[in-house]
Amino acid sequence: QEQFVESGGGLVQPGGSLRLDCAASGRIFSIVMMGWYRQAPGKQRELVATISTTGGSTNYIDSVKGRFTISRDNAKNAVYLQMNSLKPEDTAVYYCNTNPSVARYWGQGTQVSVSS
Repeated sequence: QEQFVESGGGLVQPGGSLRLDCAASGRIFSIVMMGWYRQAPGKQRELVATISTTGGSTNYIDSVKGRFTISRDNAKNAVYLQMNSLKPEDTAVYYCNTNPSVARYWGQGTQVSVSS
């Protein structure tokens, strides 16, 4: 059974940076595409960034391109999201999951708040 645990969120000022970590347990991590998702208050959850099984291919939504970087370390069963130049509109709970997502793999997420 796969399980994902997110960490690294917090309160940061606009223009600041955070790195989110996702620790994966289970047997399939290294053979599945992964994604970072976020859900802002009153909005639907959205897919923010994706990464291929080897890490050689990544994709981002337009609003985070050039600011966020997704990466993974299959030896550590981990996926990361480096977030730079954060904006108030990045405020959300961030989750990692497979891509496409699987309902039973959703974790608690980690809160990112961008405010002065």
